Amino acid sequence: MALHFIVPDCTEAAIGEVVVLTGAEAKHASVVRRVRVGETVTLGDGRGIWLEGAVEDVSAAQVKVRIAARRMQEAPGTRILLAQALAKGDRDELAVQAACELGVDGIIPWQAARSVSRWEGAKAFKGRERWASIVREAAKQAHRSWVPEVTEVQSTAQLAGRAAQARMLVLDPWTETRLSGIRPDGRDIVLVVGPEGGIAPDELERLEGSGAERMRLGETVLRTSTAGPAAIAVLSVALGRW
Repeated sequence: MALHFIVPDCTEAAIGEVVVLTGAEAKHASVVRRVRVGETVTLGDGRGIWLEGAVEDVSAAQVKVRIAARRMQEAPGTRILLAQALAKGDRDELAVQAACELGVDGIIPWQAARSVSRWEGAKAFKGRERWASIVREAAKQAHRSWVPEVTEVQSTAQLAGRAAQARMLVLDPWTETRLSGIRPDGRDIVLVVGPEGGIAPDELERLEGSGAERMRLGETVLRTSTAGPAAIAVLSVALGRW
């Protein structure tokens, strides 16, 4: 399988033209992945454009690729957005990485009441940038045409407000309704995953009061790092993606 690289400014590149990788992407291609002249690679702008071409020149500063094929992949009709509660250690980051590899369409960092990690002030900006970097690398690894957007950190009130525009599913191991029985209705899906200590009762009430539905995955209680990816797999089957 050809190596894949993300080049945001390749949107208008046509067959026969040369796209130049620079900066960190060029270094990654030349030093880390060791691409060679003549090697076939794929490029994308992260917004649906998919290019294939042959490497014509390689250096640590830039890598030139001559485009041989071009196509546009449409975005999914029903999007899956993961509202991932901030968690201690790297558990939330593991969830974000796996979710991106499995096909999530957007990431919403959620400052839940029981989140040990707190994104405040400058930390909110750095946290979002960190998650965006993880998503970008996971999208490259998975050869995705669309790179999921990471929003600013959301409060419970802000998250509840999204229930009016999308179908909100809250993972709750203590409810009776199973996610495996879901029937898509055409609306985007916001999948809500709580922190290590679970979602606080008043938060559950607020989300349900806004129209959210509680769903369970199975008989066991999953970690916050695995619950989201597991649910995305189930939804991918229900939506006909897999």
